[in-house]
Amino acid sequence: MINISINGRLVQAEEGEFLLTVMKRNGFKAPALCHHEAVEPYGGCRLCMVEISKPQWKGWKDLVVSCLYPVSADLEVQTDSEAVIQERKTVLHLLLARNPHTKEIKDLAAEYGIVRSKYQEVAEPDDCILCAICTRICDAMGFSAISLVNRGHGREVAPPLNEPPPDCTGCLACALNCPTNYIKYTDNGMTREIWGKTFEMLRDPQTGMPTITRVFAEYLTKHREIPEEYFGLGDESHRKRTARNFGKIAAWTREETVREEA
Repeated sequence: MINISINGRLVQAEEGEFLLTVMKRNGFKAPALCHHEAVEPYGGCRLCMVEISKPQWKGWKDLVVSCLYPVSADLEVQTDSEAVIQERKTVLHLLLARNPHTKEIKDLAAEYGIVRSKYQEVAEPDDCILCAICTRICDAMGFSAISLVNRGHGREVAPPLNEPPPDCTGCLACALNCPTNYIKYTDNGMTREIWGKTFEMLRDPQTGMPTITRVFAEYLTKHREIPEEYFGLGDESHRKRTARNFGKIAAWTREETVREEA
């Protein structure tokens, strides 16, 4: 373990551990729109930037992205210095120019006293903040069905050639983890539509409710070695079956206790 200082408070960390992780564990906050615990750090939004120094640096300081910066002994960190605040404001002005109507961006900008971007707004704004959480999770799932494409104001999340992605399984990992709900999907009874692709849903025979897409179930059976019959039940049916099993265990335990006491 090593000691580092955050806003004047001494905390312990593992050498090489990313600074944002240490900060969050010890209750220090920093905005981090592109951070997600399920995937590797990305450093895309630049909002988790902090100011660092060390005694041997003799007053020299630097600004670093905390989600990607590995800590080392005697590190001194300031999470809300004047330099940090100015950098975050610059980033928020840029984000607000791209996403002027996105609630998450507007709320965060307001915390720093920004109501309107000083930069020209894009012609056709949307709610995609380019955090790449969706594409990174899709990659981690093993699909890589979508990616960030183009440059500048034209940068966007899209499937190859903006056509229905052949590798998408309709798992919704992208949509359900999108921090601004930009990625849309529709469930219509026993079908699901996302990224211009329609999927057949499996049905829970006990409740009649849809569970997951047939394509996703087939993928998990093949690549995650999960029994195919597992996907025939929804969450509610699984919970009921688990409760019944625990009830049987409790009954067995009571019977054993009675026999021992007898």
